[in-house]
Amino acid sequence: MYIKKPKGPVFATLKDGSKISRADLPPPTTKRWVASRKAAVVRAVDAGLMDVEEVCSVYGLSEEEFSSWQGKVHTYGEKALKATATQKYRQP
Repeated sequence: MYIKKPKGPVFATLKDGSKISRADLPPPTTKRWVASRKAAVVRAVDAGLMDVEEVCSVYGLSEEEFSSWQGKVHTYGEKALKATATQKYRQP
């Protein structure tokens, strides 16, 4: 039996010292994107576990959609990814 090894590192270290691995990411078949799943993908890209192009191709996202997630996390924190908090962080 052949096991396919993913491209790139298997795990990465986050800024707070904790580690994130590909096993911590949501499955590629994810259709319902809750804030915690979005944040996990953004953390993976920020830590260098995956690059933006790979994330977009694996999860079927546009680069614009992912960059909006990343911008919200960097500007306001992970709570800004919640759908109920959209009005608080929307540009006037």
